[in-house]
Amino acid sequence: MSEQDPRRRPRDPAEDRETARGHDPAPERLARTATRYEGPHRARGDGGPQDDGREDDGRDGREDDGRDGREGDGPRDEHDAPRGGRVERATRRIGWRKLTFLPLVLALALLGTWLYYDTATLDVIARNSLGGGNIWLRVRQHIQLTVISTFFVLVIAIPLGILLTRQRLRKAAPVAVAFANIGQATPALGLLALLVIWLGTGEFPALVGIIIYAILPVLSNTIAGLRANDPTLLEAARGIGMSPLMVLGRVELPLAVPLILSGVRTALVLNVGTATLATFGGGGGLGDIITAGITNQRMSVLVIGSILTIVLALLVDWLASLAELLLRPRGLEVGS
Repeated sequence: MSEQDPRRRPRDPAEDRETARGHDPAPERLARTATRYEGPHRARGDGGPQDDGREDDGRDGREDDGRDGREGDGPRDEHDAPRGGRVERATRRIGWRKLTFLPLVLALALLGTWLYYDTATLDVIARNSLGGGNIWLRVRQHIQLTVISTFFVLVIAIPLGILLTRQRLRKAAPVAVAFANIGQATPALGLLALLVIWLGTGEFPALVGIIIYAILPVLSNTIAGLRANDPTLLEAARGIGMSPLMVLGRVELPLAVPLILSGVRTALVLNVGTATLATFGGGGGLGDIITAGITNQRMSVLVIGSILTIVLALLVDWLASLAELLLRPRGLEVGS
């Protein structure tokens, strides 16, 4: 029986198990052995196995910062970036002109309106239409109509658009879009009159009319955004084992976000304008001030109501444009 070679290391049972599972531990063992035996030479720097007269730090003479030998001053991807860096990049996308120009113009318009109201000679009828907190009450009613109607537009249009792009319901998409087209093609005042006859006066028929009128841009943009996705990307997502729900949430919807946000922005502005017609159904809003100025022939009341409506519409459009920039996936930006 031959004597065992002292230089041979006994096999580890764990290595046998790794080999049985199809994993060869030999490369890892060789790497550990090389690391263990090159340590003294590296420490002395006396021309060991990898010493050719210069100090070798295992990086082949180039700077390596943990990013595959590439020099750089930041993390490799956005997930490695600190939270502050992401916020800084998001604000950099907007720019100071976008943040300041329109708000400054709107502030000047409101200041001019207030000076006009403060210096104008108003009779009793005009003061009754504008005084006693009536302006602030109508502004709050208008904002409430806009927010509630937009919320229900999103709740209805986006899930409906998703369903109409699925395989089983694709044939129903033209019918749904045609009905939405009918809702917007109908004159808003006529639609509101029909709803008042059917549902009575108040805020509810006004909200129903605004929702019907604004559902088309969100629905059509959702369908268009989901249909514009590259089929090869969807097939690749399914190929790596994603379920249909994961493909929708992680691939389809993020790619369709720009078009969906564009439709939401259009619907918001439409809702602000259509909400002025809620006054004819008893729904309140800034339309009450405009109607009072027209019926009573008071130009000051009409001017103030009109300017406030325009300022509110521009402010909503500005806020929607900021949300469109901030919520857009970074991977879809040009040059990102």
